[in-house]
Amino acid sequence: METQSPNSTHLPHHQTIEGKSERETKIEEWLPINADRSAKWWSSAFHNVTAMVGAGVLGLPYAMSQLGWGLGVTLLILSWIITLYTLWQMVEMHEMVSGTRFDRYHELSQHAFGEKLGLYIVVPQQVIVMLGGNIVYMVIGGASLQKFHDIVCPSCKKIRLTFFIMIFASAQFVLSHLPSFNSISGVSLVAAVMSIGYSTIAWAASAHKGVQENVQYTNTSETTTDLVFNLFNAIGSVAFAYAGHNVVLEIQASIPSTPEKPSKVPMWKGVVVAYIIVAFCYWPVAIIGYWMFGNQVKDNILISLEKPTWMIAMANLFVVFHVIGSYQVFAMPIFDMLESILVKKMNFEPNIILRFVVRNLYVAFTMLVAITFPFFGGLLGFFGGFAVTPTTYFCN
Repeated sequence: METQSPNSTHLPHHQTIEGKSERETKIEEWLPINADRSAKWWSSAFHNVTAMVGAGVLGLPYAMSQLGWGLGVTLLILSWIITLYTLWQMVEMHEMVSGTRFDRYHELSQHAFGEKLGLYIVVPQQVIVMLGGNIVYMVIGGASLQKFHDIVCPSCKKIRLTFFIMIFASAQFVLSHLPSFNSISGVSLVAAVMSIGYSTIAWAASAHKGVQENVQYTNTSETTTDLVFNLFNAIGSVAFAYAGHNVVLEIQASIPSTPEKPSKVPMWKGVVVAYIIVAFCYWPVAIIGYWMFGNQVKDNILISLEKPTWMIAMANLFVVFHVIGSYQVFAMPIFDMLESILVKKMNFEPNIILRFVVRNLYVAFTMLVAITFPFFGGLLGFFGGFAVTPTTYFCN
């Protein structure tokens, strides 16, 4: 009988050169975050634009109406500066330990706070941000489809928002089966272009409409309680507008890295381009939208606009295409978490059937919640104030 070394019986699987078993290696190559590391700097740019611009920009004029000119403009600019700085810190920390890449937000947190505490601190907030973002995108996608339908066919029978959310969700049921973060690059690129398009339409159409008759910039809150609630809701909406930090490490994980060419170089280049685009989208929409409509602006600026009809219809269609991509950027890390738990902790086999079931159930869940709670402005403020703020402004 052939003899074995004493230690060989303690290895349940054959060990690879990197010290990982064949199963562990297979899982790493299958999970969506780090399965494909071939992205370029421009992928970083439009992933970040897609992650940030979207739901937030449409609610900024309304947030301004609750904050007023001074506080509103100050918060808008300070948020841009602070979040750019914290984003730079995260890009730098992605490979701050030699030979290690923190491909996921919680991995960096575990390095900083310990295995268990790191998970407890970050994962609940990150999940709330991404899950909340997906629910909000479901609502926005459905509402924008409904607005498009009502504009292009005013004489048609009115259709409930529920059905438009279901139509939007049907696209997510298909796209959610793209295997890796890098595989959604094309979807994200289209979404980023659409965001520039509808943001430009939003502020240009507002400027074309002109300052409304008897426009007022005073706060409409009737009681102190309403004033405080609306103030924090507005701050949460501004925070939600800069909700991209929770996926930045996952975006960087898709970029190749070597000691000579670390991933932080192309990643930071993409981030700078993205933030220039963000400023171009956010600031004109927020300032011009509030300037034209004052405290009567709706929580979605496109709802306040009615003419020119064709332009507003186009803007709403652009929003639909954009939030389709935004949903995917926020959903991919969730898919990675769920699939990691199932294959690593519960020993499911990493295969297409598992992926099909998990992702379809997730899309169905976000769709049902969106149908149940289709309150756009309130959702922005809640998710922004509760979880986006600590993961974006105070992540470091």
